[in-house]
Amino acid sequence: MTTYRLGVDAGGTFTDFILADDQGNTHLFKATSTPEDGTRAIAEGFAQIAEKMRQPIGAILANTQLCVNGTTVALNALIQHKGVKTGLLCTAGHEDSLEIRLGHKEEGYRYDAEYPPVKQLVERQWRMPIRERILADGSVRTPLHEEDVRAACQAFQAAGIQAVAVSFLWSVANGAHERRAVEIVREMLPDAYVCAGLEVYPQMREYTRTSTAVVNAYLGPVLKNYVERIDAFFREQGTKVPVRYFQSNGGMAARDVMISRAVSAINSGPASAPMAGRFLTQPLDIDSFITVDMGGTSFDITLTHQGKTNVNKDIDFLRYRIGIPMIQVETLGAGGGSIAWIDQMGVLNVGPQSAGAMPGPACYQRGGTLPTVTDANMALGYLNPETLLGGRLKVDAAASRRAISEHLAKPLNISVDKAAYGIYSIVNNNMVNGIRRVSIERGYDPRDFALIGAGGATGLHLTALAQEIGCTTVLVSKLASGLCAFGQLLSDIKYNYMAAMPMRLDAHAPIDALEQHLCELEQQGLAAMQAEGVPQERILFKRSLDMRYVGQVHECSVVIGNLPVNASTLEQIKQMFHDQHQQLFTYSEPENTIEIVNIEATVYGQQTPLLPPSLPPGGQAEAAIRTRRMMIFDTNGQQQLTPVYDGEKLGAGDSIAGPAVIEEPTTTVVIQPGWTALLHPTGTYVITRNAAH
Repeated sequence: MTTYRLGVDAGGTFTDFILADDQGNTHLFKATSTPEDGTRAIAEGFAQIAEKMRQPIGAILANTQLCVNGTTVALNALIQHKGVKTGLLCTAGHEDSLEIRLGHKEEGYRYDAEYPPVKQLVERQWRMPIRERILADGSVRTPLHEEDVRAACQAFQAAGIQAVAVSFLWSVANGAHERRAVEIVREMLPDAYVCAGLEVYPQMREYTRTSTAVVNAYLGPVLKNYVERIDAFFREQGTKVPVRYFQSNGGMAARDVMISRAVSAINSGPASAPMAGRFLTQPLDIDSFITVDMGGTSFDITLTHQGKTNVNKDIDFLRYRIGIPMIQVETLGAGGGSIAWIDQMGVLNVGPQSAGAMPGPACYQRGGTLPTVTDANMALGYLNPETLLGGRLKVDAAASRRAISEHLAKPLNISVDKAAYGIYSIVNNNMVNGIRRVSIERGYDPRDFALIGAGGATGLHLTALAQEIGCTTVLVSKLASGLCAFGQLLSDIKYNYMAAMPMRLDAHAPIDALEQHLCELEQQGLAAMQAEGVPQERILFKRSLDMRYVGQVHECSVVIGNLPVNASTLEQIKQMFHDQHQQLFTYSEPENTIEIVNIEATVYGQQTPLLPPSLPPGGQAEAAIRTRRMMIFDTNGQQQLTPVYDGEKLGAGDSIAGPAVIEEPTTTVVIQPGWTALLHPTGTYVITRNAAH
């Protein structure tokens, strides 16, 4: 009996589906996203799956061992400020820490007096002061005044508050007050969503902990409604296993965990790209790569160096401080639906506004009239002028040229071709700047990395981006437009357990207590995995310590793996920190005392690996030429008659020299002049720059 895994990645424009079986066969499907009700897009995807597999969807789902859902619901709610009405209980005197933001102002706006403040997720009147005070050593200076909590709950109830965050000073040293306040809120407001800073982010930094708890509360009911609706829909359709949800930390989580940690879903979509990247690069002996995911709305970038993907903690995301570990994703408003426009100075711009799925680019014939990046690619000849998505989406190439002509070419007094190439060049430049931010600005040379394409639109731009930043190897999978959904199927269950444990690593350091605390965190993870039925042999742990030199304000996270913390390993751990500091900041201070601020244990429930696909050998690539179109590859607007290959007719070992275009059912790959694509047996186009270029 064939068994399956199903990954669903709900993006802003399309929802991607990857169905993989235990024989190494993988199928990709796409449906237009329906943000108002995600089950409609999933139903459309299920219909496509049933048609392709010639089985009722219930029979397929009954034999599906893993269902994973990645969603932008939490992200979109935060972007659009469509969370729920939220209240905050905080230590009296600290009601304004969310607005003070540690005095922080975004880079580039520090001296801009007119730059607007961030919109507060909790209005000032609903940040309730609670008389209590825990000191840094865990002692109680002021007992908890429970009457303050009860009065706040009465006010919340009268105001229709739907979610409450609780965050007190030094709760990481003694959580008794915070836990008791949560008990009272749940007693008095049984229908409200309640979370504590100590539960969501149990580490030092009061502002970060409070902000993270508030974001979690603000998004919690939104994600809860979504998850419950998706769960019910999957069960109705015949799923026998619980649906798992993808987190920003790059791992899967159970439904109840995701509901209680809604903040973990903020960037769940692109966080799975590095796992898919590792799967593609393993057979090619590549361990450093940059994934770029260009869909209809955004452009997401992640970096993996020597097999390790960058993870961030304590960052500002959409201007809100979030402390939990998140795969480092640089996101730009640059997608196929990004709109091109002329500013007051007469300069051509692209994005961040997007036409999205509705009305979409002009060529989609859904009512869109403004020129987009997709329309530019259509006008340049890169896209099929009649249909996209394997024939399921009818398009009108003439509509693209009309939109570019009316809104750009005529006002700028240039040709449609030059305006289209201008859009293409500008969006490429925006994306290159984003790639440089995750590489050069963090001490990495992008020329040492392969560039991996994900998302339906990336293949149109990838070789041009690589040429600009100096990458010599580009990888585009046949599954590129659903690569993040594929990455979900390769990922493990992953939970982070954190604690504050400040100590100086000197002769008096209580390192035995540190080791004991790490073991306690790991036991929590072990219990969670066992409760979910993960076999003992598939449970792994990884430790990390947030460390800094005495006198520093910020710390850096040092992964120590499974290394025990004791007298014999202490010097090794210190050296790891010195090396990490040297890499990040170009210097280290071996003579300075190191202090630990926070500790973390990450537990993994490993999944069995998927079998790689195996393509049959090819023959004459020329036999796969579907047609030839006039295309433009430079600013001169010089048109070239360029071959267009049918990707489904190419086999392993087929080589294609640029300029050329490869049309796959859900993506199009542009091979710029001076580049050559070789189809690997695993279904990945390995595109390399010719020596002469």
